[in-house]
Amino acid sequence: MSTVSRASLDQKLALAKRCSREAAFAGAKAAAIATVASGIPTLASVRVFPWARANINPAGQALIISTVAGMAYFIAADKKVVALARQHSYENAPEDIKKTYQQQQQQQEGTGRRPYPSFFRP
Repeated sequence: MSTVSRASLDQKLALAKRCSREAAFAGAKAAAIATVASGIPTLASVRVFPWARANINPAGQALIISTVAGMAYFIAADKKVVALARQHSYENAPEDIKKTYQQQQQQQEGTGRRPYPSFFRP
């Protein structure tokens, strides 16, 4: 059993704060892009299509745009958190696990195929 020092706790807290800040920034960037990407077609369709003009009021337009922006924020932030957690867990892994992982990667490169479909890995 190893003892936990104050310095290691402070270091972990600083790392967690930095990771959450990066995730929030990635989410905000994705939300801004999603707002523009959903706002333009929504506002244009209300001006062009008679059905949309009659049935989607300004509150509905705002709801459509904000829902897309909120989803983009949380999806991007979650992906960033998972990617950073994966990166830091590998960095803090014992050397024997790193060596085993590197050997597996070299074997997979030799066969030219991945063990999982591409959508399982970032």
